[in-house]
Amino acid sequence: MKKQKVAWVIAILIVSYFLNSIAQDNKQEAQIPGAWQSQTPYLTIEEKREFHKSLVVKEINTDAKGKRQWLDRLTVWDENGFKLEDIEYAVYGQKMRVTFEYDKTTGKCIRENEYNDKNKLVRIRKYEYYPNGRKKVQYNYNPDGKLFSTKVFEYSYK
Repeated sequence: MKKQKVAWVIAILIVSYFLNSIAQDNKQEAQIPGAWQSQTPYLTIEEKREFHKSLVVKEINTDAKGKRQWLDRLTVWDENGFKLEDIEYAVYGQKMRVTFEYDKTTGKCIRENEYNDKNKLVRIRKYEYYPNGRKKVQYNYNPDGKLFSTKVFEYSYK
């Protein structure tokens, strides 16, 4: 009886050791970023821009039977890796389009122009940034240039 208890304890220790080592391996693998990942949180801004140089991304939806396809979104970056245009489509065509303008010295987006399905300007967004590069204020304007609303960005740590 005593030998059985000792054998069970040893077996449990061995199994827990192997399970723990497998869990550690999986944890380490999860921390290593790969190029295949859809999100790349470990890349610098410059590295992200390098990946986006002259890139065009088409998002295409397909119905459940796989017979019908339609364009959902088109995103275009320039030769320097800056996003130029983001177009969202509906069944009837363009749903909305956003164009982007950047500050030449900082490389930050300073203005977004949003257009509706008729390609008419509906909203202008202008941005201010903190010295560390984070967004400070977003000003939303009507097409006539009147200030519509303001969004202030506040950052805090837990």
